[in-house]
Amino acid sequence: MLKSGHIFSIAKDNEPAAGCTESESLLDNGACALTVFSIAAGTNISPESYDYPKIWKIEKGSARVLYLTAQAPALSSGDIFIVPQHIPVGIRSKTGCIYSEILLNKECAMNDILKSGNVFALKELLPYKDGKIVNMDLVDGDKTKFVIMAFDAGTGLPEHAAPGNAIVFGLDGEGVIGYEGKEYRIHEGENFKFDKNGKHYVKAEGKFKMALLLVRD
Repeated sequence: MLKSGHIFSIAKDNEPAAGCTESESLLDNGACALTVFSIAAGTNISPESYDYPKIWKIEKGSARVLYLTAQAPALSSGDIFIVPQHIPVGIRSKTGCIYSEILLNKECAMNDILKSGNVFALKELLPYKDGKIVNMDLVDGDKTKFVIMAFDAGTGLPEHAAPGNAIVFGLDGEGVIGYEGKEYRIHEGENFKFDKNGKHYVKAEGKFKMALLLVRD
């Protein structure tokens, strides 16, 4: 059970059992779902086709996209892959891999920067700017938002409440999250969960990048 109000690591908390593939739902509001998959060395999830968009974020290890015919691109820790719709796609790992899957309904608007079938790093999609916070919406819908943010040193977001459950992904540097009266330091590869209406703020003592997945009821 995913708990709010503490730093955790999707990668460290979901080591696969030898010879097995595993999955666990972390968030689901009907319009958007976040599931973590753990695939052990030498295993795979066979190709399947879907009518809705999916985003894979590699949390640890390496893998290859598994197509029935096309050449399979390589994936490694920190990579994002936009899963093509309407064609069978799977994933295979020789050494083991842990990844998050964001599944979206058709009504969610996806930023044109996210090209189907492409591999890229989230933290490289937006720059740091002196004295500023830079935001980019990657997915925007009535019940779902997936946004990346770059905080210059000394910047931050004032205390506010989220209108839904949310998970933060640390992408670069170190940030400070205030949540319900306590402060937590989050680093690249670490995660944090807010509950709906939980009061929180973000501060960056140095440069910091994060992604935020928000799901509304």
